Amino acid sequence: MNQNSTAPRLSPLSALIFSSRWLQLPLYLGLIMAQGVYVVLFIKELWHLISEATSLSEQQMMLIVLGLIDVVMISNLLMMVIVGGYETFVSRLRLHNHPDQPEWLSHVNASVLKVKLAMAIIGISSVHLLKTFIAAGNLGAPAAVGETVAAGTAVTAEGVMWQTIIHGVFILSALGIALTDRIMLPSAVLKTDKH
Repeated sequence: MNQNSTAPRLSPLSALIFSSRWLQLPLYLGLIMAQGVYVVLFIKELWHLISEATSLSEQQMMLIVLGLIDVVMISNLLMMVIVGGYETFVSRLRLHNHPDQPEWLSHVNASVLKVKLAMAIIGISSVHLLKTFIAAGNLGAPAAVGETVAAGTAVTAEGVMWQTIIHGVFILSALGIALTDRIMLPSAVLKTDKH
């Protein structure tokens, strides 16, 4: 038997610590259920758009479509966390050479996952901010159906300002993560070149 194919025997403490990664499995299963809830929400919003297409204003239609895009982007974020997190922190999925393997999964690690998640959060924040800007046409007035940022809330100048600031902080955070990874990458490349 090939020595490389046998795994080294772990001490009981090491085996316990290493196997504790499986405690994350219920968390990923819960996220899969949340993904199912988002599918139901998407179908509900899509039905709302189709059934009331003739009575909705262009602004209301645009807000519903942005809501659909928002659901899809959050669903994409969930998939990245579920698949990438499981592959990185729990166990290999053994998808190599599978025709449906996502391209980004072939080189996933904690660093790549952080950057991808940060970019997804910026995308989601951008959709929310765009919805706010569209609804801001009625600034200060109670929001009409289909023009809400959150159900039944009015768009205020202060709310728009804070949402813009938070979006800017998300962008700066993502740039900080990407810059940190770029600074650390040359040192990792140098270490592998020396060996």
